[in-house]
Amino acid sequence: MDLFPAIDLRGGRCVRLVEGDFSRETVYGDDPVAVARDFAAQGAPWIHVVDLDAARTGDPVNRPVVTEIAASVTIPVQTGGGVRSADDAAALLGSGVTRVVVGTAAVERPELIGEIAERWPGRVAVGLDHRDGEVRLRGWTAGGGRRVAELIPEAVAAGAVAVIVTDISRDGRLAGPDVSGLAGLLELTGAPLVASGGVSSLDDLRLLAAVRAGGQGLAGAIVGKALYEGAFSVAEAVAASTALDPPSGGFEGVVSP
Repeated sequence: MDLFPAIDLRGGRCVRLVEGDFSRETVYGDDPVAVARDFAAQGAPWIHVVDLDAARTGDPVNRPVVTEIAASVTIPVQTGGGVRSADDAAALLGSGVTRVVVGTAAVERPELIGEIAERWPGRVAVGLDHRDGEVRLRGWTAGGGRRVAELIPEAVAAGAVAVIVTDISRDGRLAGPDVSGLAGLLELTGAPLVASGGVSSLDDLRLLAAVRAGGQGLAGAIVGKALYEGAFSVAEAVAASTALDPPSGGFEGVVSP
């Protein structure tokens, strides 16, 4: 399971929100590029960047910062937020980003995934952010009227190489990931899923790494606040993400959003 340390951008700064609420913001620094370099130096296999401003308004105000991050590291950068057209994808992929993440547009204009996948095979992922299984759009400010479980197969069929599933109720709260729910989605869809939201400890990562359905595991896990709060280092997180055995107790139950 790949580790994706997260850099969320708002106004050019590195921030974290609680449950997607823009009024509940913590600023962790004014130099996201330095943060990216540090993540890479500690052995991160990927960096996950989100333009929160663009996610809410569609205006890619942080794109120059995203470009600078991609140019400053040698590991692949995955980025989302405001990717609502093939032109948006072209601009990001042309700036050095390895993979773009389409969220709102994947629900409102699902044909866009196919357009991007056809032009840039293997370089588009879909981000599905949900509350209680219902997808939320535009930086989590609007309802999508669809369920995560039904959208995942559609995204993969359209050409997405990964589907990022974010449980908004857990995001930024260090409340632990929805391991059983993710296991249920993996069992139901068999899709390359990247878990996002709630990781608070190395044991959380070990549990996610141990999830299996039909011999398949999760493709990755995105970690943000726990890193910024010093719960563990990137190097420790990478080791936990590749652990084969879950911590004692494991997890029980499978609930599919």
